[in-house]
Amino acid sequence: MAITAADVSKLRKMTGAGMMDCKNALEEVNGDFEKAIEIIRKRGKLVASKRADRDATEGVVLAKANAEGKRGAMIVLNCETDFVAKNADFVKFAQSILDLALEKNPSDLDSLKQLTLEGRKVGDQVLEQVGIIGEKIDLSYYNKIEASQVVAYIHPGNMLATLVGLNKTAGLQVGKDVAMQVAAMSPVAVDKNSVPAATVAKEKEIALEQTKNDPKNQGKPAAILEKIAEGKLEKFFKEGTLLNQEFTKDSSKTIRQYLQSVDKDLTVTGFLRYSLK
Repeated sequence: MAITAADVSKLRKMTGAGMMDCKNALEEVNGDFEKAIEIIRKRGKLVASKRADRDATEGVVLAKANAEGKRGAMIVLNCETDFVAKNADFVKFAQSILDLALEKNPSDLDSLKQLTLEGRKVGDQVLEQVGIIGEKIDLSYYNKIEASQVVAYIHPGNMLATLVGLNKTAGLQVGKDVAMQVAAMSPVAVDKNSVPAATVAKEKEIALEQTKNDPKNQGKPAAILEKIAEGKLEKFFKEGTLLNQEFTKDSSKTIRQYLQSVDKDLTVTGFLRYSLK
């Protein structure tokens, strides 16, 4: 069977593989598109196995809220080089996965990989990209957040993104202000009472150790040392929890005070932050 340019173009559109890869695959199976797709997939798996030990530390972090602004999703698609990470087709592929996640609302990363995108599973398509691009590609992260209002922020360069949930609808700018605060200040939790107990215990241990080792505190009673350590812990809560941080756009206010200036009952219900650097 003669393979036409239209056949090659069709297969290329279906798989994203190079022109010669598509032509060779079609010729190998005498024009059978399904078998040609399988060949391209298998070659992707071969490349994937060869590159399994490579580091895929570049990539894109994308976040988006749905049209209603009630749910947001975040994904990370990794690659090996920033050259690929900045490629428009790579970013478009990542965006299509994010859009699917928003539409289908899968429960976790494995469920997202099992969803069908343009007739093929997401996980299979990621694997195919390895063969097409020639780098290790990995869909490494997916998470979501739901709230009365959800706002997403992607820092220029697609290396850092955040999602913030508010308990009330407060307008896009307010949500964006908080989402950018999360991006800039990397809080560990929303508020003091939402810091994991293990983190609190570790920070208290560090604070107490620092206090004991400070020459200025030599000879002070244990109760005094404990009180100093508690002060250090409170500083950690102030600097490390979102609602207690100074607002980057107005340091005279905390984030809690900023939100209350918009609506006295407004607060943050949760946030996500992911950075590749």
